[in-house]
Amino acid sequence: MPQKGLLYRTMKLALPLWSVICPLIGLVFILTVSAEHSGWMDIVLGAVLISVVLSAVHHAEVVAHKVGEPFGTLILALAITVIEVSLIVTIMLSKGGEESSTLARDTVFAAIMLILTGIIGLCLLIGGYRYKEQVFVKQGVSAALVTLTAITVLTLVLPNYTTSASGPVYSTSQLIFVAIVSLVLYLGFVMVQAVRHRDYFLPEDASPEDENAHAAPPSNFTAITSLLLLVLALAVVVILSKKLSPAIEGIVADLGAPKSLVGIIIAAVILLPEGLAALRAARKNRLQTSLNLALGSALASIGLTIPAVAIVGYFTGFTITLGIDTKSTLLLILSLFTISISFGAGRTNILQGIVLLVILATYLFTTIVP
Repeated sequence: MPQKGLLYRTMKLALPLWSVICPLIGLVFILTVSAEHSGWMDIVLGAVLISVVLSAVHHAEVVAHKVGEPFGTLILALAITVIEVSLIVTIMLSKGGEESSTLARDTVFAAIMLILTGIIGLCLLIGGYRYKEQVFVKQGVSAALVTLTAITVLTLVLPNYTTSASGPVYSTSQLIFVAIVSLVLYLGFVMVQAVRHRDYFLPEDASPEDENAHAAPPSNFTAITSLLLLVLALAVVVILSKKLSPAIEGIVADLGAPKSLVGIIIAAVILLPEGLAALRAARKNRLQTSLNLALGSALASIGLTIPAVAIVGYFTGFTITLGIDTKSTLLLILSLFTISISFGAGRTNILQGIVLLVILATYLFTTIVP
C-alpha cells in the first residue's frame, strides 16, 4: 500500500499523488487537443496514455485489495470490457456499412489471442523464471477454459459452417440466439466464480513478497475514490487510443501491413492495464490472480461484446461478420489446446510460457505477412 503522503495528510486519501493527477491530465488532453494535431502531439499523447495506464493498474489493485478475490479481478475485467464494447459500438455507428462489419470480430479475436498467448504467456515466463514452478487451483482454470472454448467456437468459428446466410455471418435469428447463448455462458461463469464455487478462484497462500497480502485493506473513501478514478482512467485510455488511431493507421499503411494490425495495436493498448496487473501478480507468485484476470477478461470480452453488437446490428440493419478465416481458426484452436495441456497438471513452468509466446509471435507475424 502507498505511503501516507500529501493526499493522506490533507484528505485522508491513501493514494499516491501521481495516480490521481495522471487520469486528470489525460482528461485535459482529450478536451483540449483537436482532431487535427501534429506528429509531436501524437508522441505526447502516447506518453500521457502510458501514464494513465499505469494509474489504472494502481487503482485496480487498490480496489481488488479492498473487495478481495475473485471480486477484484472481476471488477477490472468488467470495467475494461464495458469500455471496449462502448468503443466498438461507437465506431460501428460512426462508420456504418461494410467498413464496420468485421470490427467486432477483429477486436474480439485480437483481444483473445493477446490474452491467451501474450498475457498468460508472459505471466508463465516471468513466474517460471523467478519461482521455477507456480501452482493454481485446477478447478477454477478448468471452468474458465471450458466456458471460453465453447463461447469462442460458437461465436467465431461456427458462422463459417452455417448455411442460412452466405459468408461467415449468422442470419438475424442465429445472431440473436448466439448472443443469448454468449450471455448465458458468461453469466453462468460469473455465478460460479463469485458465488457458488468462489473457492476455486481464490489464490494460494501469498508469497512473502506480496505486501498486499499482509497490509490492512484501504478505507471505504480510498476504495471508492480508486474505483471512480479507475473508470475514468479506462475511459481516458480508450478515447486517447481512438485519437491516436489515425497516426497508427498511417504508420501501418506506410509499412504496407494489413489494416487488421491496427485492431491488434488498439486492443493491446486497451488490455495494458489488465496485462500489467496480471504480470505484477505473477511476479509476486500469485498466478491464480493472474489467471483470474486473463481468462475472466477473455470471457467478458466475448461474452459481452457479441450481445452488444448483435443488438446494434438488429436495430441498425448492419451486417455483422463474425466468422474468422482458416488461419485464424487454426491459431485459436492451437492456443486453446496448448493452454489446456499446460494447465492440466496444476503446475506451470517457464517452457509453457515460451511456447505460448511463440504462438503469439506466429500470430503477429502471419498478420503482418499473411
